[in-house]
Amino acid sequence: MVRIQQGEGQQGATNGARFYAKSGGLEVGVGNIWGAFESMPGQYPIDLGLTGLGYDYTVYGVGGADAYSSGGLGSSGANGIEVMYSMGDFTAHISASDTNDRIAAYGAYTFSGWTVALGLQDSSAATDTEITATVGGTVGPVSLGLAYAETGANVDRFVLSAGMDVGAATNVEAYYASQSNMADDSYGIDFNHSLGGGTSLRGGVASNFSGQTVADFGVRFNF
Repeated sequence: MVRIQQGEGQQGATNGARFYAKSGGLEVGVGNIWGAFESMPGQYPIDLGLTGLGYDYTVYGVGGADAYSSGGLGSSGANGIEVMYSMGDFTAHISASDTNDRIAAYGAYTFSGWTVALGLQDSSAATDTEITATVGGTVGPVSLGLAYAETGANVDRFVLSAGMDVGAATNVEAYYASQSNMADDSYGIDFNHSLGGGTSLRGGVASNFSGQTVADFGVRFNF
């Protein structure tokens, strides 16, 4: 996967490439990797509004971890290697990169409609996320998520999220997040209405960890 982007009056930029080989439930990737924590179930329990509105509900974001970059860094961006494996209800992911000598891994298991995941990371930076755990499932018509993460500097974040269909084509989501080194908690709510054909009308509002209220509204096209 490669992304090419150019703004008016600027030079074009290409993001780093990810190369992979896959056989059955095993996949090996190198280069601009996905990253174990970024790919872990429960890290994105909802998709708030049109733009994510800061993604305070992504619990591993309390600290640093590897993630795919679509920015124009080309070969100068971070590079790594990762191995992903799935068998039945079990999935696992191990990744390593040259950023802060990171080595991260998670294991996840799904049973009776619930998914439990645990992730660990070792790195040379105390500000990187060291441990994260998530639980997600459904109770009747409501999807629920609970997640926790902590950095090497003992800064932690927890997130509670929920979502519910309120009609044949409309879904409402909400979250509440708390982080130990922030004076303000973060919370938000959104709606997603399907217009059919991969098109949806979306909007949300959130109060972030900085105490600012942010909102968005628009149409998303998925092809």
